[in-house]
Amino acid sequence: MNKTRKPSLRFLIAAGLALLASLSAFAQTASPTAPLPPPPTPKDSEVLQSMGAYFQNTDPSAAFAAYKDKDGNLPKGFTAPTLGVAGPGHNGWMMTSAALVLFMTLPGLALFYGGLVRTKNVLSVMAQCLGIAGLVTILWWAFGYSLVFGKNFGSAFLGGSEFFFLRGVDSAPNADYGAWVSHNVFAMYQLMFAIITPALIVGAIAERMKFSAVLLFVTVWMFVVYFPLAHMVWGVTGLMNGVWNSGAAIKAIDFAGGTVVHMSSGWSALILCLILGPRLGFGKTPMPPHSLVLCMVGTGMLWVGWYGFNAGSAVAADGVAANAFTTTTLATAVASFTWAALEYLLRGKASVLGFCSGAVAGLVVVTPACGFITSSLSVPLGIIAGAVPFFACTKLKPLFGYDDALDTFGVHAIGGTLGALLTGLFARNAANANLATNLKDKVTDAFGQPLVIEQLKAIGLTLALAVVSTVVIAYVVKAVVGLRPTVESEQEGLDLSDHGEEGYIYEAKA
Repeated sequence: MNKTRKPSLRFLIAAGLALLASLSAFAQTASPTAPLPPPPTPKDSEVLQSMGAYFQNTDPSAAFAAYKDKDGNLPKGFTAPTLGVAGPGHNGWMMTSAALVLFMTLPGLALFYGGLVRTKNVLSVMAQCLGIAGLVTILWWAFGYSLVFGKNFGSAFLGGSEFFFLRGVDSAPNADYGAWVSHNVFAMYQLMFAIITPALIVGAIAERMKFSAVLLFVTVWMFVVYFPLAHMVWGVTGLMNGVWNSGAAIKAIDFAGGTVVHMSSGWSALILCLILGPRLGFGKTPMPPHSLVLCMVGTGMLWVGWYGFNAGSAVAADGVAANAFTTTTLATAVASFTWAALEYLLRGKASVLGFCSGAVAGLVVVTPACGFITSSLSVPLGIIAGAVPFFACTKLKPLFGYDDALDTFGVHAIGGTLGALLTGLFARNAANANLATNLKDKVTDAFGQPLVIEQLKAIGLTLALAVVSTVVIAYVVKAVVGLRPTVESEQEGLDLSDHGEEGYIYEAKA
């Protein structure tokens, strides 16, 4: 006779637990989720306070601090008319500034450099400026902006990948860089800096480097030098962003690009022109500028565009921008006059080229300092800016014999380095209250302030990165496509050999 086998205790317990789990899951599925409480409604007084932040260029969400959690986040669904929108005045100024900085390269730098070369190479310089503008824009859209201003890498040397192909870069502000400026406008503004920086290198190697070599060099140089350096100085997690990164290892300051733009391009330009060697006939054949009229026009465009470069770096139409506008004007005018005055004293004539060179030198030197110094200190800075690059271009270059065709090294490398140092000497809290955020122990009213040491560290790192990288990149490009045109092409001129065009046709050809 068969007996029915009784289930074991272990089996009953397992079955019971499974049944309870099933019932629990069913209950959770069947019962509706409790609705979240509606987000609080901000008070009128808080909204007014947040609107007031627009005029002071401060964080609009600070007015709603009472609603934030321990991590500083507002409740989900919390809304106010000032949150997540750009301020029209600040946004308008930044779009104008972006256009002004592009105006510096096209047509300003193109005409300035174009006037200083010989007739047979005028178009080559302009083509290099145009080619760089298009190339860098593509690199910036794909990777550059994110590598500079992203942060998901958590690195002091490179930003992140979150903005590759400008993903998520829309018209809402990115609070890391501007409370009242659209993220896409900020990205386009910074693009213009990325365009003009490698274009400055063209001045040192003008008339003797192939167009294909220029573009390949710039492509690699942007990834190796510009993107890392710009992040280190301006990125919110950057190694040398002393103003906004409390954890910066080097607490240096650079308002609009003394290290990022002028030192990097100027020192790279020197190394590249040394590797290339001098132009054919250098030191034997006269090589005067073919049109100082174009040079003068280009200088004026650079000066006007530079207001977007310097005052725009406040990322707002505020008091800091107003101060940068003022100090830029004073330093530039004084430097232009100083350079020409030195010419008059030493040579008996003040040249138009001297006025132009002095103006550009003044613009370069005041760039890292303009938002951090007072107007009274911008005048002595302008005198120094006119004098030191003058002697670098007229004494240093002949002494060592390098062919820096359009004085990029003398003006931008020497000027940018000088500007970074003078920024450390002349920076004052009275000019920019943001200096007190993370630099209370670095900025004083004395000329021997601790900030100078931080500036020297930044200068050393920038110089090392630019010089070493340029040596490596130049020899790689030389091995891949070659650097110089043939002797015949260089004699004929790069306008014809690289572009099949002539800048000036004096008579009709059959």
